[in-house]
Amino acid sequence: MKKLLNIGFSVFVLSVLLVSCNDDDYHTIESIDKIKIDSVKIVNDTMDVFAIQSIKTYSTYPSHCEGFYGYDYIYNNNLERTVTSYKYITNGPCTQSSYVGANQINFSPQRKGTYTFKFWNGGNNWITKTIVVE
Repeated sequence: MKKLLNIGFSVFVLSVLLVSCNDDDYHTIESIDKIKIDSVKIVNDTMDVFAIQSIKTYSTYPSHCEGFYGYDYIYNNNLERTVTSYKYITNGPCTQSSYVGANQINFSPQRKGTYTFKFWNGGNNWITKTIVVE
């Protein structure tokens, strides 16, 4: 029984090493670029000061070699924000089928007022949303 356990453990360790050394799991990021935000979902358009709300954004990526990299979240003034989404592009083999990716921003206002969010939708187009903070 002890010999069987040792063989099983050896096979397990060997399989973990083979899987973790697979170079196909990691691809180099070649570039970063803007990606338009197709739609925005805000659950509550009214919230309390110091509360936290998740704002979801949805973008269509043209292939599986691309994915969400991050946001450029700019405070234009006390109550206005502009949000631009960025994607990464890898050098790995990928399928060319497009997919919709969902990401989120956690908004936690520190003062009362009507906040205006502008989400980049390509070119000179923006999706505008407002949240009233009481």
